[in-house]
Amino acid sequence: MEGIIVLLFGAVVLIGVGLMVLIALTRKSPKGLNHEEYRSKWLKIENSISEDESSLHLAVLNADKLLDAALKARGFRGETMGERMKNARNAFRNNDAVWGAHKLRNKIAHEEISVSPKLAKQALAAFKGALKDVGAL
Repeated sequence: MEGIIVLLFGAVVLIGVGLMVLIALTRKSPKGLNHEEYRSKWLKIENSISEDESSLHLAVLNADKLLDAALKARGFRGETMGERMKNARNAFRNNDAVWGAHKLRNKIAHEEISVSPKLAKQALAAFKGALKDVGAL
C-alpha cells in the first residue's frame, strides 16, 4: 500500500515538473512581443553606427521607430509616438532620458542639426533601456 502511494506521489511530481517545463518553453514575450525580432533589429541598428554623422542620424531615427513599434505591440494607446510615450511613462525607468532621445529624433527629422557621437550614443542607450523596460529586449 505504501509503495502505491509513493508511486502515485512520484507520478504527480513528474507530471507537475513536465507541465512547468512545457509552460516555460512555450511562454511568449509580454503582450506578444517577439524578443528575437526586436533583438535582431536592435543589433542591426547598433551595427550600422559609425563616426559618420548620417549613420548616427539614421540609427537614432530607427531606434525611435523600433520603440514606437514596441509600444504599439504592447498596447499603449495614442495617435502619435508622443501620446504613446505619455501613456507608457510608468513603464520607463528613465522617462526623462527616453523623452530626450525622442526629442533628438524630432530635431534630426525636422531640422538640420549636427549630432555628436556622444549625444547619439546617449540617445541610443535611452532607447535601448526603454525597449528593455517594455519587454522588447
